[in-house]
Amino acid sequence: MAGRGAEAVGHLAAVLTDHPDDAETQRLMTKALSGGSTKPEQSSSTPSPPSASIDWSQYENELEAVVPPRFVRSSGGPDAVESEAGRPTDVEQPTSTLNDVGGLKEVKKRLEIAFFVPMRNDKLRALFSKSLRGGLLLYGPPGCGKTFLARAVAGEMGARFMSLSITDVLSVWLGEAEWNLHTFFERARTAAPCVVFIDELDALGHRRSQLTSSSLRTLGNQLLTELDGVDQKNDGLFVLAATNAPWDVDAALRRPGRLDRTVLVPPPDADAREAILAVHLRGRPIANVDLRALAAATSQFSGADLAHVCETAAGIAMHESITTGTVRMIEQRDLHAAIAEIQPSTLSWMQAARNVVMFGNGDGTYNDLAAYLRKRKGR
Repeated sequence: MAGRGAEAVGHLAAVLTDHPDDAETQRLMTKALSGGSTKPEQSSSTPSPPSASIDWSQYENELEAVVPPRFVRSSGGPDAVESEAGRPTDVEQPTSTLNDVGGLKEVKKRLEIAFFVPMRNDKLRALFSKSLRGGLLLYGPPGCGKTFLARAVAGEMGARFMSLSITDVLSVWLGEAEWNLHTFFERARTAAPCVVFIDELDALGHRRSQLTSSSLRTLGNQLLTELDGVDQKNDGLFVLAATNAPWDVDAALRRPGRLDRTVLVPPPDADAREAILAVHLRGRPIANVDLRALAAATSQFSGADLAHVCETAAGIAMHESITTGTVRMIEQRDLHAAIAEIQPSTLSWMQAARNVVMFGNGDGTYNDLAAYLRKRKGR
């Protein structure tokens, strides 16, 4: 080991990871860490016992950059677990319910029909042979609360909540992405009843006819297998998915038994906008703010847009307070000035949705979207 101590330490640490009690390896590690000086070797027939004075925890800390520790402790509490692929899998217990979701009466009605009525009435479900299988696809413009709505569904059901996006499963290693996806669903099955929320479904389950990557195609096939529950029953597993571009989602994902029900989550209505503004102004110094007037002036603003309005108005009031030397409250004029600066982020999505309704709705998939656009145009 002369002159190659660092290399020897790395090799010996790797051996100790798999064989932590090997006395000979421990002796060689002691020699390597001490620069080569050690007591004369005893006969090979009687290996020397490890020194009781060696602090192996200290060596493990020193060698952390060379090899990973054998055991790690999660810092996220009992519901934060490590998947077999080494990725954290968070299981939440949401406390929000549908009462915390402002507006969206039609969306809540669809959720009642799809999930809550059959779930709360076991005898009627048996009478009508109503199955709880299948999932729900939430679609609409970005920033309109699809993720919050999914958490509220879990809270309403008293179920656990797990969120999945393509970044949670992708890997450079062949086959590992599919294994990561399978591991995630296995964890969800053990946590049942559980709401699985798949964010940006169009990225994870893109139309296979448009894919040039074989790895993404096989990942989409794995998702279909997990939704079908071929090897495992999906009882107690409620799948919700969200996308801004449902027209890019593979048609196989929307077959019966999978994500066979779709719900449009439009921009918040006037009541919802008023509630969202109140939430984002809470805790800020405001004076003489008319929320109803602000809600009327922010048609087609998403929830994210409204949060940006409040942040911008706060910046305007703070800047004036600094320049004048007199601290003042956030007033109605600040909020209107912020609204004048910000364009609704939903407008470009509405244009794309209009084209889909006009040229790609031959099977009636987007009839609810067409009805919403007609209603919006008539205002």
